[in-house]
Amino acid sequence: MGRRKKCEQIKRTNNVMVRFTNAEYASISISAEQAGYPVAVYVRKSALDERIEVHYNITAELPELQKLIAEYSAIGNNLNQIAQYFHSGGFYSKSMQDEINRHLTALWQLRQEAIKLGGTYHGRVKTHRNKKR
Repeated sequence: MGRRKKCEQIKRTNNVMVRFTNAEYASISISAEQAGYPVAVYVRKSALDERIEVHYNITAELPELQKLIAEYSAIGNNLNQIAQYFHSGGFYSKSMQDEINRHLTALWQLRQEAIKLGGTYHGRVKTHRNKKR
């Protein structure tokens, strides 16, 4: 099965040969990478005066947040194991219900801690830009 044909209005059949110095090409390449576009798309958008939108993914690197994420993961794994146990016909008991409630309470407490951390560190966290989109 081959690729679907593009509409005639979308198909690009004309090309333009443009030469750049090494410095010019490096500058355009960096700008295209920062905007998240291949060089050809970036040059086309620039030539047609189209709006070039730059998207940044900001990630906060906080040890406290990393710890909370690990704890969320552990609790989620426990809840998944409990759900799998019940779905496979496992025996339901009061102690199992208490275990579920305990994990849900812990999950709620972690959520509250995450909200506190987000408020405390808002605007002062060490951040970086992700390369991949």
